[in-house]
Amino acid sequence: MNSPIQGWGREKILQAMQEGELKLEGQFVIGSNYTLLAKLHFRSQDFKVVYKPEGGERPLWDFSFGSLEKREVAAFLVSEMLGWELVPPTVYRQDGPLGPGSVQLFIDHDPNYFYFNFSDQDVQQLRPVVVFDILINNADRKGGHILKDPLGHLWLIDHGVCFHETDKLRTIIWDFAGEKIPDNLLQEVSDFRNKLEEDGEIEQRLSEWLSKYEIKAISSRASRLFKQRVFPYPDERVRSYPWPPV
Repeated sequence: MNSPIQGWGREKILQAMQEGELKLEGQFVIGSNYTLLAKLHFRSQDFKVVYKPEGGERPLWDFSFGSLEKREVAAFLVSEMLGWELVPPTVYRQDGPLGPGSVQLFIDHDPNYFYFNFSDQDVQQLRPVVVFDILINNADRKGGHILKDPLGHLWLIDHGVCFHETDKLRTIIWDFAGEKIPDNLLQEVSDFRNKLEEDGEIEQRLSEWLSKYEIKAISSRASRLFKQRVFPYPDERVRSYPWPPV
């Protein structure tokens, strides 16, 4: 991971994010909810994180108030359970400067390089992203939510409106519609579904952040993906693209 804490290991990074001292440095002005840049100090080390306080949410009719930051954590957990390392390390802090909220490792990136000007090589790396968004039922995959770090790794951010039990997939990535999903991705989806259904500890971890109906819906979407085995087309009966697209 390209950051000042590269080489720490995932568990130590998560410990630092959970226990380190947070100091607010600024606010990202684009977006509906409060999204703040903070400096985190842990054991003589400083690094940047993104803090989203629960109190800064804008109420939504279809997602319960105070749940968006918890969904950010759930997206990280699902990414880790799949073994895909798509979502930066994310934790939930009760003691944030502005109250409870999610804290996510800030990814160094060029803000002027995003999906709509990706090279073809980078676009071809997005198949796992599409599968991931289907599994978590991402209702808002914008072009600016995919970041490329200086080492070339692609990261996904902004997962507050995911995991609804009703299908709400809205994404700008329809490049692979109708194409067969690679066998290795399907196998990993199947393994994940089996673990989710058979391992009570995994379900318990997710239940800290999601309802039992939302967790059941993840398993159902995994089963449907494995059965269909192709990337879907946009559903013309509903809004399948986010707005704004970036």
